[in-house]
Amino acid sequence: MQVNKHIQVTMDKIQHFPVLCWKTSKKVGAEDPRRIIHSLKVGLSLTLVSLLYLIEPLFKRIGSNATWAVMTVVVVLEFTAGATLCKGLNRGLGTLLAGSLAFFIEGVANRSGRVFRACFIGAAVFLIGAAATYMRFFPKIKKNYDYGVVIFLLTFNLITVSSYRVDNVLKIAHDRLYTIAIGCGVCLLMSLLIFPNWSGEELHNSTVLKLEGLAKSIEGCVNEYFFDTEIDDNKESCSGDQIYKGYKAVLDSKSIDESLALQASWEPRHSSHCYRIPWQQYVKLGGVLRHFGYTVVALHGCLQTEIQTPRSVRILFKDPCTRVAREVSKALIELANSIRNRRHCSPEILSDHLHEALQDLNKAIKSQPRLFLGSNRNKASNMLALAAAEAGQKRCRSGGSLSSVKTDSSALMEWKTKRASVQSREAERKVLRPQLSKIAITSLEFSEALPFAAFASLLVETVAKLDNIIDEVEELGRIACFKEFINGDDQEQQHITVKCEKPNINVSQNQLSSVSGAE
Repeated sequence: MQVNKHIQVTMDKIQHFPVLCWKTSKKVGAEDPRRIIHSLKVGLSLTLVSLLYLIEPLFKRIGSNATWAVMTVVVVLEFTAGATLCKGLNRGLGTLLAGSLAFFIEGVANRSGRVFRACFIGAAVFLIGAAATYMRFFPKIKKNYDYGVVIFLLTFNLITVSSYRVDNVLKIAHDRLYTIAIGCGVCLLMSLLIFPNWSGEELHNSTVLKLEGLAKSIEGCVNEYFFDTEIDDNKESCSGDQIYKGYKAVLDSKSIDESLALQASWEPRHSSHCYRIPWQQYVKLGGVLRHFGYTVVALHGCLQTEIQTPRSVRILFKDPCTRVAREVSKALIELANSIRNRRHCSPEILSDHLHEALQDLNKAIKSQPRLFLGSNRNKASNMLALAAAEAGQKRCRSGGSLSSVKTDSSALMEWKTKRASVQSREAERKVLRPQLSKIAITSLEFSEALPFAAFASLLVETVAKLDNIIDEVEELGRIACFKEFINGDDQEQQHITVKCEKPNINVSQNQLSSVSGAE
C-alpha cells in the first residue's frame, strides 16, 4: 500500500513536470527579458565557432584545435559586456604571455642534451608555477587578473611539458592561440555590438532601485505601524513582504556592487560625452545605503515585537510620524531620480515640511508627559522616601538583633559590631534596589510608552542618516559631472558641471536633538 502511494506521487510529479518547467521559464524571462536575449546570443556564438568543425576547408586548416574556440565561448561569454571583456582579455593576455615564455624556454632547452633539457624544463615548470601562484595573492592581481594568471599557468604547462615529447609543438601552440583568438573575437562581437548589457548601467540602475526600495520600506513600516486593526491578515502579510524586499536588496548588495564596479572598469566609455564614471563611488554609496538599511530593519522589527504600544496611544502620534516618513521617502525618491537622470539633486531636497513634521512630532511627545515622564513626580519622590524608610527600619531591626549578642571578650564584641554595620548597609542596598526598579517601571509606564519611544527614535534616526546619503550622492554627481538641477526641466538640460550647494539641515539636526531629548 505504501509502495503504491509513492508510485502515485512520483507519477504525479512526472505529469506536472512539463507544466512546472514552462511556468518557471516564463517567470524567469518575465523578470528580465535580457536573459532570453543572452541565451540566444550564446547559442548563436556556439554555432559560429562550431563552423570551424563543420566546414571542411576550415577544419583542414585548423584541425581538432577548433575545440578550443568552443571552450573559449563557453567560458568567456558572460551576461554583461564588462564581465566578457574582463574574461576575454585575461584569457587572451594569459595565453599570449604563456606561449611567449614557453617558446623562450624551449629555445634555451633545445641547445642542451636530453637529460639537461628534462631537468631544465622541470625546474622552469616549478619556478614559474610557484611564482605565478604566489602572485595570485597580490590584492590588485587577485582582483583584476586572477583568471588570466590561471590561464597563463595552464597554457604554459601544456606547451612546455608537451614540447619534450612532441616535435611540432610550435604549430600546435599557434593553432590553439589562433582558435582562442577566434573564440574571444566572437564573444566580444556578441557582447559589445549585439544588444549589449553594460555592467555600469546595471550598477547605475541597481543603485536607483535600492533608493526607491528603501523609500517604500520606510513608508510601508510607518503605515503598517499605524494601520487599522480591521485589515485582514493577507493584506498585512503582503505589506510585510514588500517592506522586506525593499531593504533586503540593499543588505545583500555588497558583493554584487563590487563585482559590477570591477566589470564596469573594463568597459569602454560608451556614453555620449565619454566622461570617466566613478564606479567605486557607487560602491561607496552602496555602503552608506546599507547602514541606512540597518535602521530600516530595526524599524521593521518594531512591528513584530512582543510588547506593543496600544493603538489608542499610537494614534496620538500618527500624523507627525506619517509626515516624517513621507518626507524621508520623498527625499530618497528625489535622490533616486537625480541619479537616474544624471543630474544634481534639488537644493530643496530637505524641505520645510520635514522640519515641520519633526517639530510637530516633538510637540506631540511633549504634550504627553504622563507616557514618558510619569504622571506625578512628587508621588515618585514619596515612594522613594517610603522605600528608604522601610530599608532603615530593616537596618535597625538587623542591627538590634546583632547587638544583643553577648560574648566574654570585648574584642570579639567590637569585631561583631563592625560586621553587623557592614551587613546592615548591604541589606539596605538589596532592599532599596528592587524598590527603585519598581518606581522606574511605574513612572515610565514601560508596557505602553517604551515600544513607541523605540519606534520614534529609529524614525528620527533615518532623518539623521539621510544627510550621509545626500553627501554621497552629491559627491557622485560632482565626480561624474552630472547636469545642474533646473526647476521644471528634469530631462533635457545643458551639461553644466556646477555642483549644487549642500542643503542646510542644521535646523533638522536641532529638531532631532529636541525629539531625542523629549523621548
